[in-house]
Amino acid sequence: MILNKLFCRLFRRSLSPERDAAARKAPPAAFDMLNRQAPLRQKMSAALTSAANAAHAHKIGAAIICREAVLNRQQKIAGYQFMLQDAMHAHIRPQSPRILHLYAEVLVQNIVRANIGQLLGHRIAFIEVPDSFLGHPDMRQLPAANTLFILKPMEGPTAPPPAELVGNIRELRAQGYRIGIPDPMETPAYLHLISEIDLVCLQGPRIDIEHGMKLTRHILKIAPHAALLARDLPATEDFDFCFKIGTTLFQGPFITSRGSWTERNLGPSYSHLTMLLNKLRQDADTREIVALLKQDGAITLRLLRYINSAATGLREHVASIERALILLGRAPLRRWLALMLCASNRNQPRAGAVLEAALVRARTMELIATPRPPLEREAMFLTGLLSLIDVILQQPLDHALASLNIDTAIQDAILNSTGPYAATLALAKACEHMDVGSIVSIGTACGVDPEQASIWYMDALAWTLTLQQDEAD
Repeated sequence: MILNKLFCRLFRRSLSPERDAAARKAPPAAFDMLNRQAPLRQKMSAALTSAANAAHAHKIGAAIICREAVLNRQQKIAGYQFMLQDAMHAHIRPQSPRILHLYAEVLVQNIVRANIGQLLGHRIAFIEVPDSFLGHPDMRQLPAANTLFILKPMEGPTAPPPAELVGNIRELRAQGYRIGIPDPMETPAYLHLISEIDLVCLQGPRIDIEHGMKLTRHILKIAPHAALLARDLPATEDFDFCFKIGTTLFQGPFITSRGSWTERNLGPSYSHLTMLLNKLRQDADTREIVALLKQDGAITLRLLRYINSAATGLREHVASIERALILLGRAPLRRWLALMLCASNRNQPRAGAVLEAALVRARTMELIATPRPPLEREAMFLTGLLSLIDVILQQPLDHALASLNIDTAIQDAILNSTGPYAATLALAKACEHMDVGSIVSIGTACGVDPEQASIWYMDALAWTLTLQQDEAD
């Protein structure tokens, strides 16, 4: 299902980022106020030494939403935490209640304007806001069924009275919103809220067995319906530990972390897909490609199902592989096979989440490459898609790429960070890692406007979310 939707979108879309950017609304007044009240620190990194670079970073941070996946116990995507670029969060000054409110307002308005709530399907948007922000009218613009607010405690005179806070929480939950709080053992002011909330957030690296078990028992006793979210998990070992103590949701770099995998047999479908890709790379005769396709009934059926789907707009029913190849063309077939290859291991833990990250990276690179010839854009997309092939398939990277016999330029970019596609891959990674300094320095070095690169990343994220709307995990 997702492959058909993805393939249709890939070949019926408009590659016009200029038009997309022009269609965006101007930033609301809150942006200007936030820029005045919370200017970025000038020394963010060595890459931001000039006033022009600092200004770029300022605009990038103000305008771009980022996301981090949240997985469930089956290691499938349950939702995303949304935030503005680190430039607006970690580097603003001062951290006053007014500034935190403006930050929350800008974040919520961005999410509403980007229509992210309608793109989530069954997934949840996790959004961190000050607890004193719960009464803000902007919050009600987000879809209740898809939104969970994680409270950030305010202190001193700006902290809402306990009765007011509980009242706001109950009102939001009655409307269908969900509420989360940080670890109440570390935030005692929230201990009285446990029975009122839906989620407790833990800092994964700080959890030990005693603390984890004590908190789990406490939560189960007072709020058995509440989920536990472990954040900032650096590696799969940290995921395994939190899984064993009863955590239900997981977030952090472990999702795309690489392991010391050994070579393993991925099955006959994988072998057929790699053989087909290699034949296309060698420009083999059509009859030879058709014969290979016919050796795998599942691949043949999927291809015919796609070519006959309503989305392709064909007036005739295609019943033969030969006709399908003629109508489709070799370049689209190559991309379809690469996507099939990446989706072949989706039942493995994290594979679906990593595939989604690879699609965002691939689409970002393709959009950045919009001014280039079609074949180069195609190669850029494949570079981004295959840059996480080892994590998707849980195979050593060099082995996974070697079996595909891909273009040297693609392989050089992924394995060695060299060649004509390396800079664009590095820029796409900087966008997904929210590394504003690298976005500015890499974008400037390769002639890509850093702000436009970040906008393309946002477009790629929305495009990927659209693919997932009806996809059931």
